[in-house]
Amino acid sequence: MLLPVSLMGLFTFVLNLPMGYWRQGVRKFSWQWIVAIHAMVPVVIMMRRLMHIGFAWWTFLITVPCYFGGQFIGARLRKRAMAAAANAPAATRTA
Repeated sequence: MLLPVSLMGLFTFVLNLPMGYWRQGVRKFSWQWIVAIHAMVPVVIMMRRLMHIGFAWWTFLITVPCYFGGQFIGARLRKRAMAAAANAPAATRTA
């Protein structure tokens, strides 16, 4: 049972990377920000049902940190990309 939950955690993490990346680029507490945080919740629930994991308390110890970790790392990637773009020479920037 631990392997499916671990795979679920990995899928949750990977699915939340682009959402965290997007969330970093929008105004805090706007509707886009709220969607970026909550859009993957139904997907994660559907994956739990398809993988027959269920909702035992111990499964949340793996999936919840992966959910927020994907959001956090995605936001960090956006910050790093923006910092790199700001420091790039003007000739290499695209409009």
